[in-house]
Amino acid sequence: MSAQTFIPGKDAALEASIAAMQEKLQRIGFHIEEASWLNPIANVWSVHIRDRDCPLLFTNGKGASQKAALASALGEYFERLSTNYFWADFYLGDAIANSHFVHHPEEKWFALDDTGQLPAGLLDEATLGFYDPESTLDATKLVDLNSGHEERGICALPYVRQQDGETVWFPVNLIGNLYVSNGMSAGNTKTEARTQALSEIFERHIKFRIIAEGICLPDVPDEVIARYPHIQAGIAELREAGFGILVKDASLGGQYPVMCVTLLNPEDQGVYASFGAHPRFEVALERALTELLQGRALDRLAGFSEPSFELDDVASPQNLETHFIDSSGPVHWDFLWNEPDYEFTEWNFSGTTEAEYQFLLEQLHAEDFDVYIMDFEHLGVYACRIIVPEMSEIYQVEDLEWDNNSTGNAVREAVLHLPDLEDEECTELFDTIEELGLDDHQPVAALIGLAPDAGSLWADLRVGELKTLLALVMDDEDAIREGCQWIRHFEQISDERRRVYRCIEALLDMDDVAGYAPNIGLLYGEKALQQAQALLDGSLRFWGIEAPTLELKGCDTHQRLLAAYRKVFPALATA
Repeated sequence: MSAQTFIPGKDAALEASIAAMQEKLQRIGFHIEEASWLNPIANVWSVHIRDRDCPLLFTNGKGASQKAALASALGEYFERLSTNYFWADFYLGDAIANSHFVHHPEEKWFALDDTGQLPAGLLDEATLGFYDPESTLDATKLVDLNSGHEERGICALPYVRQQDGETVWFPVNLIGNLYVSNGMSAGNTKTEARTQALSEIFERHIKFRIIAEGICLPDVPDEVIARYPHIQAGIAELREAGFGILVKDASLGGQYPVMCVTLLNPEDQGVYASFGAHPRFEVALERALTELLQGRALDRLAGFSEPSFELDDVASPQNLETHFIDSSGPVHWDFLWNEPDYEFTEWNFSGTTEAEYQFLLEQLHAEDFDVYIMDFEHLGVYACRIIVPEMSEIYQVEDLEWDNNSTGNAVREAVLHLPDLEDEECTELFDTIEELGLDDHQPVAALIGLAPDAGSLWADLRVGELKTLLALVMDDEDAIREGCQWIRHFEQISDERRRVYRCIEALLDMDDVAGYAPNIGLLYGEKALQQAQALLDGSLRFWGIEAPTLELKGCDTHQRLLAAYRKVFPALATA
C-alpha cells in the first residue's frame, strides 16, 4: 500500500493531491518541470516549477517537506491557470479579443456610451461607493488590458456576495489593478481552498496594518514553540547560522489567525518580517517560517532594509506594496520595541475545513466586510478567487484613475505597427504618449501587454527611447536632444545602442560633419556612425524592426503564452 501523508488543514493526502494535479495538467497539455529545489534548513522546503513549453508559466511552492512544497506549487499552478492570473499582464491578441468569450464563458460585457459614466449593472451599491465615491471614474479606464476592446465595452465576471447569495459583476480591469494575486487559491475541496484564500487575505491585511502602525508584537514563549519540534528545529538552525530570529504572535490579542517570524541580519542590519495565516496556530506559524525562506538559500537573506524611524515612510502605500512584492521595504523601529502592544495569546480556531472557512467568513461579516467569491472548476480542480473590498486590496483604489494597467490600450495598436507608421502617425503617437504622462523608464512591452523575446529590441525598449525614436522620424531636434540626454543617464540599455545615441548627439552639434571625418568613426565605431546617420536621415527607422501587428507576428514568447491560453479554454482554439 502506497504511503499516505496527511498534514493539518488539507482534506487529502499529499500523495493523492500531487498525483491528481499532475495527471490533470498532463491531460490539459501542460508539461511541468521541477526547475529548482531548496532545503536551506531543517523542515523547510521550496520548489520552483514551470511549463516546459512556456516557462513564463511558473509557480513556487513551500512546505515542511518535499511533498508539501510540491503540492503547494501545483496548487498555486492550478489557481493561476483557473483564474487566468498567468495572463493578467498580457494582451491576448485580436483573435481572442473578438472571440465568443475572452476571460470566462460566464463573462458579461457592458457597453460604453459617450457620457463616460459606468454602465448600469456593474458592481453593487457598496462597491460602487468604494471604488468610485465621487462618480468621476471614466468608464473607459475599466476596459481590460487583455482585450483592449473598447468597442465591446467592459468585461466583467460574476462574483457571489456571501451575505445573501446575490451575483455582483466585477470588471476584470478592476480585479487586475487592485487585487493582483491576493485571495486566490486551489484545493482538494471547496472549503479547503476557501479557507486558504481567506487566510491569505487576513495575513496580508494584518501584516500591512502591523507594519503601517509600527505595532510591537508579543513573543511566542519558547515552551509553546517546543510543542512543534519540526518548527523549533528550523528556527534553531537559523539562529546557529548567525541570524536574529523573533517568533511573534500577530493575532493582535487572539483576534486574527496570523503569525510572524522576523529575521534580523547582523551583516547588513536588514530586517525581514515574514507572516503566515491559518485558523490553526501550528499551520500559521509554519507558513510564516517557510515563507521566510521560500526560494532563498541562507546566503540570500541579505538586502532587506534597515528599520526606519519615519513612520510616514513605512506606512506609505509604496512601502506596503513593496512588502507585498518581496518584503524588502523597511519596518519601523517600534516594531522591534521590547514591550509588546498586545499580550501573547495561544489562539487556535481549528476544526474541519468547513468549520475553519465559516469561522473566517463570520469574522469578516462581524467586522462589516462584504465577501465576494467566484468559483473556477473547469479544469477539474476547485479554485476560487475572493474579494473583500476595503480589506484585500494590494494597490490603492486611486490607481484606477491614475495608474491603471489599461493605459497602454491607447497606444498598443500604433506601437505594434511602429515601423509601418506614416510620419503624421508617429507625431500622433508621440503626442499621445506625452498626454498620457507616461514614465520614461516604463518598459514599452509591459505598457502594451507584450511578452518580449529575449534579446529583441522589445525586451528592453523604454518609453524614453521610444519617444526618441519617434522624434528622429519627426525630425524634431529638441525632442531628439532631450531623448538622447535621457538615454545617456539611463543604464538599462545596450552599450551598442547607447553609443549610437551619443553619436547622434555629437552629430547634431557639428556644423560641418565632414570636417571631423574620419575621426568620428574612430571614436564611436564605423557601424555606430553609420547607424546614427541613418537614424538622422530617416533611412533607418526604429532600428529596422518588423511590425508585430495585433496578430503579434514573430513574437515567439508571446505566441507560446497564447497557445497555453487556448489549452485552458479549448473553445478559444478556433478563435
